[in-house]
Amino acid sequence: MRRGLKYVPPALLLLALVELAVFVLVGRGVGFGFAVLLVFAASLLGLVLLRREGMRAWRGFRAAVESRQPPGQQVTDGLVGLLGALLLALPGLVSGAVGLLLLVPPVRRLARSGVRRATERRVSSMVAGDLFGPRRVRVRRGAPQPTPAPQPPPVTEPGRAIEGEIVEPGR
Repeated sequence: MRRGLKYVPPALLLLALVELAVFVLVGRGVGFGFAVLLVFAASLLGLVLLRREGMRAWRGFRAAVESRQPPGQQVTDGLVGLLGALLLALPGLVSGAVGLLLLVPPVRRLARSGVRRATERRVSSMVAGDLFGPRRVRVRRGAPQPTPAPQPPPVTEPGRAIEGEIVEPGR
């Protein structure tokens, strides 16, 4: 986890440069005033959606808990919705476009399944079962595939090392 943190400051700087470049390009294309208005409107929409998505996520979580269902799908759906609304609320055209995409249902389902897979990889299977319910496993029917025969150990010359051991003549 800590290895990836060293890339956060350069990534944020790169994101700021990309946002600025896209804003300048849009400003040249449609006019500076319209570009500012577009960023302001997207941020305002993001703030409204942030509240709506937060309430929706909370209601979904509570309904799942009250009906004794695993709350994982509601939690991941809520997280994706909140992330989309937050990105839309941030001032910037690129982050707004990504946030708007995350609010579109097919993209949202795709992101939700990605969040679920990432969560299942990072937590124990017991926690994942409590969060998402029993796992679905695909079983393929058909003829079993042959397993390859085990390979014999490599033969070396006397006195050469194999995996840290020295092979002596006569042993």
